[in-house]
Amino acid sequence: MTAHPLKLDHLVIAARTLDEGAQFVAAKFGVESEPGGAHPLMGTHNRLLGLWGGAYVEVIAADPAAAPREAPRPRLFALDDPAMQERLASGPQLVHWVARVDRPKSLTRWREQYPERIAPVVAMSRGGNTWNLTVPDDGAFPAWQAAGDGVLPSLIQWDTPRHPGDALPATGIALRALTGFHPNADVIAEQLAWLGASHLMRVESTAGAPVLVAEFELPDGSTLTLGEAAEAAEAARRAQQDVAKRRRVKSKKIEDAQAEPELPLSHDTPD
Repeated sequence: MTAHPLKLDHLVIAARTLDEGAQFVAAKFGVESEPGGAHPLMGTHNRLLGLWGGAYVEVIAADPAAAPREAPRPRLFALDDPAMQERLASGPQLVHWVARVDRPKSLTRWREQYPERIAPVVAMSRGGNTWNLTVPDDGAFPAWQAAGDGVLPSLIQWDTPRHPGDALPATGIALRALTGFHPNADVIAEQLAWLGASHLMRVESTAGAPVLVAEFELPDGSTLTLGEAAEAAEAARRAQQDVAKRRRVKSKKIEDAQAEPELPLSHDTPD
């Protein structure tokens, strides 16, 4: 682990449009997200939802009002990838997370020392906020030994003294657990340990597609789980319950049939 363990900065929910993403968040969390702003370099814009402890949820989408960029580059978080666009056609998705590198550690210098481990660092801005963020040149998610897929975090270092999460209204929503499912779980775990981020996310192996699952506690004490794996698990659980129910009904019918008293045999009586 590094000498300066990383902190959770924010979770990323991607959507085809920002309005669609905002409606998704409001329906799931019961709280409206706050306007964020535009990222001129990336042609994206966002909205934010504060979490307990200073982290936040970012809703991000391509900005249709973005001015033409002199040197267009792929948008953040694979938003220009046809596979991601197809994935988002079914609705907004939790696709990624971002870990914060605090000073005195310098993200730029760290990248220079370990270019094979850390993606290129890009200077970004939104309104009065400025920061450095690791962004692969192709706009994909950071990876280590070809494994990433949104499960490994992007790294961020803020230049502005006040973290954006501190300026968001308190919602009473807390992140209880973050789990990353990946076919190459050992590689993901190795990179997280090297980054100093193992304490931020549990890693599980899966035979399916890589995915993040986040569990939140809402102000009323209920829990909310986001993530495709969670939805698949819930569907499987319901399917298992249906099968078990059908088996119980069938077993009950057999038991009832076996419990029915046998009718006495009729005997002819002599005249």
